[in-house]
Amino acid sequence: MSSAGPMSRRSVLQTGVAALAAGTLSERGISPVLAAGPDLAKHPWIDAHSHVWSPETDRWPLEKGQTKADLKPASFTPEELLAQAHPVQVGRVVLIQHHIYHGWNNTYLTDCAAAHPGAFAVVGMLDDQQPGVREKMDSLLKKRVTGFRITPFIYKEKWLSSEGMQQMWKHGAETGQAMCCLLNPEDLEGVAAMCQKYPQTRVVIDHFARIGATGEVRDADVQKLCDLARHKQTHVKISAYYALGKKQPPYLDLVPMIRRVFDAYGPERTMWASDAPYQIDGNNTYLASIDLVKNKLDFTSAGDRNWLLRGTAEKVFFF
Repeated sequence: MSSAGPMSRRSVLQTGVAALAAGTLSERGISPVLAAGPDLAKHPWIDAHSHVWSPETDRWPLEKGQTKADLKPASFTPEELLAQAHPVQVGRVVLIQHHIYHGWNNTYLTDCAAAHPGAFAVVGMLDDQQPGVREKMDSLLKKRVTGFRITPFIYKEKWLSSEGMQQMWKHGAETGQAMCCLLNPEDLEGVAAMCQKYPQTRVVIDHFARIGATGEVRDADVQKLCDLARHKQTHVKISAYYALGKKQPPYLDLVPMIRRVFDAYGPERTMWASDAPYQIDGNNTYLASIDLVKNKLDFTSAGDRNWLLRGTAEKVFFF
């Protein structure tokens, strides 16, 4: 039998499945795209952290009685995100659940991932205070949720102590789903203890642990972040430049911190991210964010930059 026959039937099957998915997504008000996925030759880079939301709040309701008037900006859909990303060769993005708008409901992001095959991975959120954590993790993995945002900003000092949180870390080591931590420098010690307890669980620290959010990049805080690198499954997003240090492009004041993180973690555990749409405001632009990594880190090689802009995020989230 020639190889052309099986390949032809496979293509027909894939086309049929894609068409069925497209019809379902159209009914839900999402514009489906071709199932071929992003053109990685044209758009090779990965943005490891962006938020999206829709003004269609009747289809994707907001939490706590919020209305579309509470959205800032009023709209930031996947199409609007990719309009920023494609001109700078970014073809894939890790979408981050925005608890402020959607709480624990990950539906909008999983719908976006389904509507744009291959373009998005999702970092969702689970309420660890509720039962069924393992089953929910497994169910969401099937929908491209390859990480979970965890943060002390919801349950405060109890954020790592629940039985559900212990289950998330334990099961994450089995599924590959990462624990993605939005926190402040003082919270890093708690993460270090969890890394010691669950050494096989992937961990990602968002936005340098928000070091420099006050305007000052404190040496002691950077050292805490670098010390966490001794746990071999930890990774860091070098991101959210609009919110750190001087908070103005070209962000050269952040380069010494990036250098220290790079030296501690290496390129294979460090990843660039924008934190759009918040990075897109005034003088802060999507282009300025990626340009810092592409053109202004003179201590990196072309191979290093490939890890920062693609390889690390691909390994952690696109599996």
